Amino acid sequence: MADNATESPDLERASKRLGDAAYREMKERIIRGVYLPGHKLTVRAVAQDLDVSTTPARDAINRLTSEGALVYTGPKTVVVPILDAADLREITLTRLALEGLASEQAAQHGTPADVEELVALQELINSALDENRYAEALWHNKEFHFTIYRLSGLPQLVSMIESLWLRIGPSLHNLYPEFAEEKYGVRNHEIAMEALAERDAASLRAAIENDIRDGYRRLKRASLERGAGSLA
Repeated sequence: MADNATESPDLERASKRLGDAAYREMKERIIRGVYLPGHKLTVRAVAQDLDVSTTPARDAINRLTSEGALVYTGPKTVVVPILDAADLREITLTRLALEGLASEQAAQHGTPADVEELVALQELINSALDENRYAEALWHNKEFHFTIYRLSGLPQLVSMIESLWLRIGPSLHNLYPEFAEEKYGVRNHEIAMEALAERDAASLRAAIENDIRDGYRRLKRASLERGAGSLA
């Protein structure tokens, strides 16, 4: 009896750790745009994808549905939601405020090593864009932005920004191929790196805000095109 009593809490802790790890992995995949809007996921598919049992997979899904990152369409099936125009506008306005603030604060703390890290990330983004590997570009794009935001030294602010990316991440697929062809994001990132190197808070904030606005214009058009297509 004593052995069973000591094993039970250990099993519970192990299960919680697995659930937390599955949640973090799924969350990161959604933020980085691994799944497209409308993509369907089952508990079994998530479990196989993350190499865990169905229990931590279900726990991760339940947490992500409570955060609005996934929506249940059946007892065992969830879907990555498609943002409508109103959601897209609200998320963008909030991103402008929070990411602009984080960038402004980050400018005071950037070092040459931080700029070098951004340069390396941008090289990965450029290579992916040149070869039409858009999912890979999105993966590195997230790291580029959050490398800047973390420099703000404001973890609560970064957490709030992350919750917005959890909603917008899948929709960023709609930036391409236009963003790859026109290099909107590349130019904004180049200005951001230069501003960080010079500790120019106003320019860094403007570069990030322009990046968000450029993206919003493309995402809004994609939303309108999708609406027109559904009426055809």
